[in-house]
Amino acid sequence: MTYYIIKTIVSAFLIVGISEVSKRFSFIGAILASVPLTSVLAMIWMYQESKDVEQIAQLSTEIFWLVIPSLSFFIAFPILLRNKMNFYLAMTVSLTIMIVFYFIMILILKKCGIRA
Repeated sequence: MTYYIIKTIVSAFLIVGISEVSKRFSFIGAILASVPLTSVLAMIWMYQESKDVEQIAQLSTEIFWLVIPSLSFFIAFPILLRNKMNFYLAMTVSLTIMIVFYFIMILILKKCGIRA
């Protein structure tokens, strides 16, 4: 139980820390946010718990392929905000676009015989 509390605190600390840095220095915040911290933490936690490097390698490969459709969010979101769309509506529309791109990517990967 203590391990899960530590994992939660470390993860929350990183999110809050990046948010606070971003308020003062948006570029540094962007650099920190662009680092795949969630993925790295997930792999570290998985390794600590299972030591199964094959499972971690598979996760890393799947993350690679699924980063591509996630980029659609970062294209759509600023465009919608700059066109004066309400923040929450822009967030919802951008997330919806990203989800559609995820499904498209999964279909493409299946057609190419890539397991993801």
